[in-house]
Amino acid sequence: MDIKKVHIVIPIVMAGIIGYLGTKIMDIKKVHIVIPIVMAGIIGYFGTEIMDIKKVHILIPIVMAGIIGYLGTKIMDIKEVHILIPIVMAGIIGYLGIPHISWPSSQPVRQVDLDETSLVISRQTDLNEAFSVLPSIPHISRPSSQPVRQVDLDETSLVISRMSYPQPFVDKPQRTDVLLMSPWLAPIMWEGTFNRDILNAQYRQKKFVVGVATFAVKKYVRFIEGFLGSANKFFLSGHRVNFYLFTDHPEKVPSMKLAPEKSLFIIPVQNYSRWQDISMNRMDIISNRIRTHWHYEVDYLYSMDIDVQMFEHIGVEIIDTLVGTISSWQYTKPRDSNSYERRPESRAAIPSGEGDFYYAASFYGGSVSEVYKLTTACFKGVTEDRANGIEAKWHEESHLNKYLLYHKPTRLLSPEYYWDEELPRPQIIRVKRLSSVRKDLEEVRS
Repeated sequence: MDIKKVHIVIPIVMAGIIGYLGTKIMDIKKVHIVIPIVMAGIIGYFGTEIMDIKKVHILIPIVMAGIIGYLGTKIMDIKEVHILIPIVMAGIIGYLGIPHISWPSSQPVRQVDLDETSLVISRQTDLNEAFSVLPSIPHISRPSSQPVRQVDLDETSLVISRMSYPQPFVDKPQRTDVLLMSPWLAPIMWEGTFNRDILNAQYRQKKFVVGVATFAVKKYVRFIEGFLGSANKFFLSGHRVNFYLFTDHPEKVPSMKLAPEKSLFIIPVQNYSRWQDISMNRMDIISNRIRTHWHYEVDYLYSMDIDVQMFEHIGVEIIDTLVGTISSWQYTKPRDSNSYERRPESRAAIPSGEGDFYYAASFYGGSVSEVYKLTTACFKGVTEDRANGIEAKWHEESHLNKYLLYHKPTRLLSPEYYWDEELPRPQIIRVKRLSSVRKDLEEVRS
């Protein structure tokens, strides 16, 4: 073995001394011999375990410890058959019976394994105490006292402080008038189906950052103040948010005081002659910005129209891997009546008889990596349509619906999260969280 002789001598000699003296002074009943032999196995095991030794090598010091312990008691009136059992047990205990020591692995840690590592943390504390009573032996190292990274603790030990809230009951659903779960088990967010205090207590410990991408080009700069003012008050209150405002008129952005946890970044962008081009190129701009900047700046990213205002809190219930908002115009229509692109020559085409919900391009998002995949794929479809002289029925929204049909969202936002002001409000819409601003579309797009 690649171990200096002096290193291996100490545990073996100690094993022999304990094996011999530990029983020599006793009226050696069979049960008495187990304790010193187990100690011999533990010392032999610890003395080499912390060095880079293959498992097969550890047998040698354990066997030698057993032999020394055996010979040290040989001179006493003990039948050899009696002593064999505890010696074999000592070897087994020394080799296999110490569950809190494991061999280093070269495999990457899976996310699910983080829960298992939290068990090791508490046991290492016990080992520190155990080692404190052992004599100082040069080649026996103490367990590492390096602090665990804060991110690991956040992921494995989220603890909610005590709070009072109504008890949930499985036989008393919170709402029976609306669909609460999609066929693929994605939750649909409605008022009355979640407790924001509980969610905030969980998510504040994660210390995530959310980015919001919005575009104010040409005459749409008039909506900046209303959007930012309402978002500052109602969007993810108490959580870190970066607003990324793309505009061709940076000088027209009003000076506004935002909450301490919110920041505004103004990003100049070129103008396009047609509003359709402005709309469709948003996907490309978002995709490129994720690759160059946002991947390093935020954890989640949402795209929102600038010509909207918020009237109720929009909180962490929107946070998930891939999130789509059900359109307020088409949430009750059969799939064949929805505004999907049906022309097969378009890359946004959804075949007849297919479709889940119709999603609004005014509000979608998710994790940065998933939004990157979405925007990259959608703009690729837009580019291919352009090359073929085709423009999808509802521009980038048509491509968004095609993508979300075959890449199911992990969370859906009900029409509460984008209600059109032109529509009457039915009873199922208990709150209007976000709504489009009334405007003359022809005038503002000209």
